[in-house]
Amino acid sequence: MDKRLNGETIGRIYHAYSKEAIHISGMEEMIVYLEGFFDRLGFPFPGTDEKTFRISGKKTEREERMIKVMREEDILENHGDAGTFIIRVQHRQHSSWQGLITWVDEDKTVAFRSALELIKLIDEALNDKDDESGNETFVKS
Repeated sequence: MDKRLNGETIGRIYHAYSKEAIHISGMEEMIVYLEGFFDRLGFPFPGTDEKTFRISGKKTEREERMIKVMREEDILENHGDAGTFIIRVQHRQHSSWQGLITWVDEDKTVAFRSALELIKLIDEALNDKDDESGNETFVKS
């Protein structure tokens, strides 16, 4: 994450399937982008499907096989100005995400049980960095 502006967290997303950074201007944009990315990747498999009453043509299949173009070491060279986080979504169950988030700057890792909890953890970490309040949610790994 690079900065906070008018209550919005602005930053970049890096992943192994693109050499270009994906610029985001808010947590909602991050969630929407990553959900679409996971759908294209086909992993983690969603625990629920989108429901509709509309009659439509063929269901959209995931895109052709995605190919990694960056190594993990190359991805880890990129750091945000306000904070750097590694997000590992392991499951998409109950219409949300479950996984681990690592706050690289503080070497702290914590599990999250939903996309909302993930957003709260990032927000709390950035607030802790801003005001050094000492109310830490992250657990040292």
